[in-house]
Amino acid sequence: MQIKIVILGGGLTGLTLAYYLQKENIPFLLLEARDRIGGRIKTIYGENEKSIEMGATWFGKKHTYLTQLLAELNIGYFPQHTSGISLFETFSFAPPQKFTIPETEEEQSYRISGGSGSLTNALLKRINSEFIHLDKPVNFISFQNGKVEIKTKTGVSFFCEKVISTLPPRLLATTIQFEPDLPASIKNICQETHTWMGESIKFSLEYPTDFWRKNGYSGAAFSQAGICSEMHDHCSEDGRFFALKGFLNPGAARLPQAERKDLLLTQLTKYFGEIVRQYSAWHEAIWSDEQYTFTPYDGFVRAHQNNGHESFKAYYQNGALRIAGSETATHFPGYMDGAVCSAMEVLQELKK
Repeated sequence: MQIKIVILGGGLTGLTLAYYLQKENIPFLLLEARDRIGGRIKTIYGENEKSIEMGATWFGKKHTYLTQLLAELNIGYFPQHTSGISLFETFSFAPPQKFTIPETEEEQSYRISGGSGSLTNALLKRINSEFIHLDKPVNFISFQNGKVEIKTKTGVSFFCEKVISTLPPRLLATTIQFEPDLPASIKNICQETHTWMGESIKFSLEYPTDFWRKNGYSGAAFSQAGICSEMHDHCSEDGRFFALKGFLNPGAARLPQAERKDLLLTQLTKYFGEIVRQYSAWHEAIWSDEQYTFTPYDGFVRAHQNNGHESFKAYYQNGALRIAGSETATHFPGYMDGAVCSAMEVLQELKK
C-alpha cells in the first residue's frame, strides 16, 4: 500500500509525531516491531493495579516539551518522594554515609500520574487504530525513483514517500539493510551513538508497608560498592502502594536472576535490616536484552555520545529519510523531553 509517511517505532517520539500528524490531516502509518507500544516507556502494574516503571520514569519542569504535552492531554504529575535520610555507600566494608536531599523546585524530579504508560496510552487512544501496525519489525528499506519500499521480517511491504525513523540510531544502522546504503558519514554517527537506557537494569520490590519512610528514610540510596548503584522510593501518588525501585550495575546482566536478587537483598539488608526480604513481589527489566532497543556497541561508547548530533537534523536518501527519536533531539536528547522535542521538530519540517 502507498502512504505519504511511514513512522518506524511506536515509542514516545513515534506516537507523539503520529498524534500531531493526524491533527494536521497528514497521512501516515506507524510500524512497531513489538506487540506493544511505548518503546522505552514500559509501565507494569503491581498490587491494586498501581504503576511500576521499568523504563522511562522521571522528568523536571525544565523539560518543557514534555510538560506541555502532558498539559494538552490533561495528564497530571507529582513530585518524587525525597524526604528523609538518603544513603551513599562508598565501600562495602563501611557503613553508608547518611545525607538529606535538598528539596528545591528548580531541581525537583516528577513522575507521571498513573505511570509513564498513561502518556503513551493517552496518545494511542487519540490515534486512529488503522494507522498503527504492531508486530512489524523492519529489516529492509529501498529508495528507488522517488519511492520508498519498507519490508518487514514477516514478509509484508509498505510503500511511502518519506520514512521517519524513531528507532535508536545505532539500532537503525545495524539491524536494517538499506538500498542504496546509508551515506558513510551518517551511518558511522548512528553506529557510535549511545542508546539511552540500553545498558540499564531496572528492578522493583513491592512491600506491604513503606517501612523505610516510617523509619525516617527517603528510600534513596547510591552505591559504588554494591550491585545496586541507585535506588529510589516508588510508592504510589495516593500513598496506598509501597515499592522501591532502582538500577543494578550493567554487569549484573551476566548473572543468573536468583544471584542478582540475592546480592540486591543482601545489600539492602545492610541499609534497612531483614525487613527488606519480606517483599510481596519482585520485578526486573534488562534493557540490553531488548532486541528492539539495544544492539551491542563495537567499541567504547560513552553515555549520551553523539546524542543531539547536528547530522541528525538532515534528510537522507534524497530527502526521503529522516532519523528522529530521543537521541537526535536538540533539547535534552536521551530523555522523554528529547523524545517529544524530536517529534515536534520533525512535525514543523513536514508542515513546510
